[in-house]
Amino acid sequence: MLKISGEKVPHQIKRVIHAGSRSYGRMTAAARLLPSFLLCGGQRCGSTSLYRALSSHPAILKPVLHKGVHYFDTNYHRGLSWYRGHFPTRLTARRATESLGIRPMVFESSPYYLYHPLAAERFARDLPGVKLIVLVRDPVERAYSHHAHEVARGFEPILDFRSALDAEDKRLYGQDARLRREPDYYSFSHQHHGYLSRGEYADHLDRVARIVGRERILVLDSHDFFTEPEAAYDRILGFLGLPWLHQPGFGKHNARPDRPSMTPELRDELDAHFLPHDERLSGWLGAEPSWRR
Repeated sequence: MLKISGEKVPHQIKRVIHAGSRSYGRMTAAARLLPSFLLCGGQRCGSTSLYRALSSHPAILKPVLHKGVHYFDTNYHRGLSWYRGHFPTRLTARRATESLGIRPMVFESSPYYLYHPLAAERFARDLPGVKLIVLVRDPVERAYSHHAHEVARGFEPILDFRSALDAEDKRLYGQDARLRREPDYYSFSHQHHGYLSRGEYADHLDRVARIVGRERILVLDSHDFFTEPEAAYDRILGFLGLPWLHQPGFGKHNARPDRPSMTPELRDELDAHFLPHDERLSGWLGAEPSWRR
C-alpha cells in the first residue's frame, strides 16, 4: 500500500480541484466577466485585509479560486480566455443585479502588477477603463516586512536584512529592461527581492499613470486604512461608484510575527533614502504620508 504523508494528500487534492476548476473556467470563458478594478499593490501594505473587506461587499465579486491571478505579470502568455476563466459568470452578475438593483463589479488583487514593467500596458489594453487601487505604508517597515515574508516562504536565502539590501542592486541589475525587451522572460529576483525599489512608490505610480491616467488610480495610506477603516472604505466606494450596502470587517490579515527591530542607524539610512520618494508621494495621497507626520 502506498503511504502518502498527511500533508501531501490535501495539497494534491487541492491542486487537482484547482486544475479542474481552471479548465472548466477556460471552457466557459465566454460566459464570464472581466475585472472592473484591480487591487494592484503595494506588497506587504495590507492588500490582503483590504481584499477581504472588499470581497464582503454584496456588489463586488471576487475571483473564483485565488485573490491574485497574476495574469498581467507572470501569466500573460496564457491568454485572455485563461484569465477570464478565473472570474464569476454573467449569470452570477445578473442575479446580483436583480437582487441589489445595481450592477456588480469584479476585481482581483495581484500586488506585483504595480511593479512589473509591462503590467500597466497589458491591463490598459485588455481592460479599457479599469480602475486601480493602491495601498502604501512606511517603506522602511514595508521593506523589513517584505524580507521577513520572503525568508519565511523560502524565497530568500540571505537571512540578514542588511545583507539582502546590499545585494539588491546586483540582483535587479538589468532585470527591468530585460522584462520589457523579452515579454516571456521571468525574473525571480525582480518579483521577490526588490526591498528598496518596491518602496519608491511615486516612481511606479507615475509610470502607471502615464499609461492608464491618473484619474483612474486611488492611492491610500495603509495606516489610515487600519486606524480609520470606515473613512478609507467610504473613499474607495466613492471611487468605484458603489453604495454602502453592508458593514465589513476590518481585521488585519497575512501579518508576520514580530521580529527584532532593525538598528536605529539602518532605519535612519533608509529614512534618508526614501525621503525624496515620500515627498513626491504626498501629491498622490493629498497629504503627507503618515510615517512622515
